[in-house]
Amino acid sequence: MGTPAYRTRSGPPPMGMMTPMVKTLLIANTAIYLVLALAPDSVSAALVQLLGLVPSEFLSGFKVWQIVTYLFIHNPYGLEHILFNMLSLWMFGTTIESVWGAQRFLRYYLLCGVGAGFFVVVLSYVFGNPNVPTIGASGAIYALLLAFGILFPDATVFFSFLFPMKARYYVMLMGAIVFLSTMRSTGSRISHIAHLVGLIVGYLYIKLGWDTKTARAARRGPGMVDSLRGQYKEWRLRRARRKFEVYMRKRGSGPGDWTH
Repeated sequence: MGTPAYRTRSGPPPMGMMTPMVKTLLIANTAIYLVLALAPDSVSAALVQLLGLVPSEFLSGFKVWQIVTYLFIHNPYGLEHILFNMLSLWMFGTTIESVWGAQRFLRYYLLCGVGAGFFVVVLSYVFGNPNVPTIGASGAIYALLLAFGILFPDATVFFSFLFPMKARYYVMLMGAIVFLSTMRSTGSRISHIAHLVGLIVGYLYIKLGWDTKTARAARRGPGMVDSLRGQYKEWRLRRARRKFEVYMRKRGSGPGDWTH
């Protein structure tokens, strides 16, 4: 799998600018990886079983935290997994966070990762082994690749640092690789299903505007409850005005004496 690099003609900030949320995620992922890599094998295995996403334990053992913590666990017996994820997080995440802001970036990152995790849980009971832990941030990372391709489709991406292509085609290529890998996968701790679902959830998030529904509702106007409340206030105002007119007439004053 190629490690990406990019350049853009305009718009995105230059590669290398470290944004706050990306920095926090990099530190968290790297620190946990070092703990797992340096700990005795028995301790490392126990932590992976506790923090990785084990579908059977997530459901029957009520270990609900695993749907989030698995995103911060990487294979402690090799560097390729965490290097690809963290390099992609740095290179693409900094640009996206600079455009979206830290809160929206984190919301997108976690939602795509959690969404990928839920699909892994469901599909593991159908096609896989629900007792095998899934680890890694790849579902969220692939969602970042997709977001970059949608936001900056004409940016130049270097596949494997050698082959330049536009970001939109890079995302298509990576999606095809993930899909084919999912079809021929016989089970892996680094789940190809999570990669694919991360792309799908990211696409739905951006195209359906899941994070802008409040803004759209505001543009559409008040909801039914607010509308009824407003009508009730208008009715009370008209009723009070009629009572005031009757009161003023009894005192011998006409509307011309008190309206402006």
